[in-house]
Amino acid sequence: MMQRSLVFLVLFCFSLLVRADLTIEITQGVDEPTPVAVVPFAWEGAQTLPEDVAQVVSDDLYTSGMFKMMPRDNMLSFPSDRNSLYFRDWRISGSDYIVIGRITEAADNQLSVAFELYDILKEERVLGEVVNASRTSLRAVGHYISDKVFEALTGVRGAFSTKIVYVTAEQPRPSVYRYRLMLADSDGHNPRTILESKEPIMSPAWSRDGSKLAYVSFETGRPSVYVQYLATGKREKVQSFRGINGAPAWSPDGNKLALVLSKDGNPEVYILDLIQRRLNRVTHHFGIDTEPSWSPDGQSLIFTSDRGGQPQIYSIYLPSRDITRLTFEGSYNARGRLTQDGRFLAMVNQSNGSFHIAVQDLKAGSMELLTETFMDESPTIAPNGSIIMYATQEGIRGVLAAVSLDGRVKFRLPSSSGDVREPAWSPFQ
Repeated sequence: MMQRSLVFLVLFCFSLLVRADLTIEITQGVDEPTPVAVVPFAWEGAQTLPEDVAQVVSDDLYTSGMFKMMPRDNMLSFPSDRNSLYFRDWRISGSDYIVIGRITEAADNQLSVAFELYDILKEERVLGEVVNASRTSLRAVGHYISDKVFEALTGVRGAFSTKIVYVTAEQPRPSVYRYRLMLADSDGHNPRTILESKEPIMSPAWSRDGSKLAYVSFETGRPSVYVQYLATGKREKVQSFRGINGAPAWSPDGNKLALVLSKDGNPEVYILDLIQRRLNRVTHHFGIDTEPSWSPDGQSLIFTSDRGGQPQIYSIYLPSRDITRLTFEGSYNARGRLTQDGRFLAMVNQSNGSFHIAVQDLKAGSMELLTETFMDESPTIAPNGSIIMYATQEGIRGVLAAVSLDGRVKFRLPSSSGDVREPAWSPFQ
């Protein structure tokens, strides 16, 4: 069963993909979203700015599914400072909060972006800050402001400034494929190619500091594990034994990679010390052990195994090598990923013949199915622990989708012309 499932998932991931940018579409938000107005930021410069910072902020907050954004056409005025802000007018409009700002030219061709968040009902300033920026970094500034506003209104750190990687491919002519490992903002904007190959690319994984990616490439004709440095583009092959070399996962300190190797005959979990180049076998079982992922403290690994007869998720405490089974609900649970506090376990759960994304509260022991689509896979968790992104099917095409940890917010990141797979969410940087 495990072997057939693994083969099926590999073939599914390697189906024909087409490169395309991603856009966010909200499919479900909270029942009573908080009304917020983001007013266009004032700008008095001679040249048109390349980005509408206020629109970036408004789009970010909207796509969280937690806020109801006021359309600009409904705004009676465009205040840019406290003196021009009349709270009574905005109370009548139904907004609870308002974001205002001003962009001015600074020295050395730089820009100064000042923003403020006000509680309209209390007529109080919640936060305010001035951010220096270049013209090319205005979109990043917008995401930064969104993070600050989101945290002020929800108490949860925003993750709009983070990145995602994903795998795409295209078929320029019959029997010829071109695979790409793509890097983009968390909202799908600014995509760029990290690696291009004629052979499949799989299992991208971020280092904890966000400076490196590990992934599996078939460019030599067989699977090999590579590490790539994002700042320089330098890459190196770190493992290429005969058979399976797959599923790399970075340790929290960035000095080790957990891997799945079949060099000794059966797929087992190993740890590669990248400093000493020493390989240490972790699991020893006739079953298939795969898909390792580290606990936040680096003391344990979780992994998928069919050692109990069907694929389930286990944990191994590395100092003692004690193994604990974590999942019991359902006949299939795989691809486990922990939130940064270690409390929640996201996974792929099979129910009634379909694969769904589920989350288990490891403290309470309860499991909840979060998705209802047909073929969900490859969950990856936002660094603030609020959203799970995953790959799924929409008709005959593959898309990325996301669901909040409580299941209340859902959105999709479809491409304009084809499939995308294998998402991985960056850490905070």
